[in-house]
Amino acid sequence: MFNGELVRNFRKHKQYTLKELAEKTGLSPSLLSQIERGIVDPTVGTFWKICTALNVPINDFFQDFKEEYRVVRKEERRMIELSNSNVRYHFLSPDSSGKIEFLLVEIQPGELLERELVSHPGEESGYVIQGELLIIIKDREIHLTEGDSIFFPSTTPHRYVNPGKEISLSIWAMTQ
Repeated sequence: MFNGELVRNFRKHKQYTLKELAEKTGLSPSLLSQIERGIVDPTVGTFWKICTALNVPINDFFQDFKEEYRVVRKEERRMIELSNSNVRYHFLSPDSSGKIEFLLVEIQPGELLERELVSHPGEESGYVIQGELLIIIKDREIHLTEGDSIFFPSTTPHRYVNPGKEISLSIWAMTQ
């Protein structure tokens, strides 16, 4: 089933006005507005013009295909930053409904006084993109630098610390 609201979402993401999209497609702003509001379903030719102008694959508009994958745009990403923390968690996964969570972990330099270890069900695998990362697992400290990766069961008490002088960026995949 066609979803006209997706046309509006893609258009706004590209920062096009209705008039600009009309110029790119050769269609009237009125017709595009009706398509976006679900009043009119586009013909195949009209639909093709919209996809081409927006540079969006046709399959992105169909609900069945959309469920196979979901894109998380940088500006739409969820982020958690706890008070009294030097860590930001950027969620790269659309939500936590799947079996895996994908995160960008950003840690400012300098360790806070609290060194509480955490544990939870699942497994974790991380890759350091920038800076340094100290992984504390039980009573062991593992120092990672750019390009290093690590894997461990999340049930083992652990914590991440940035021992360096620059921001630490790492990508993590965590199962639940």
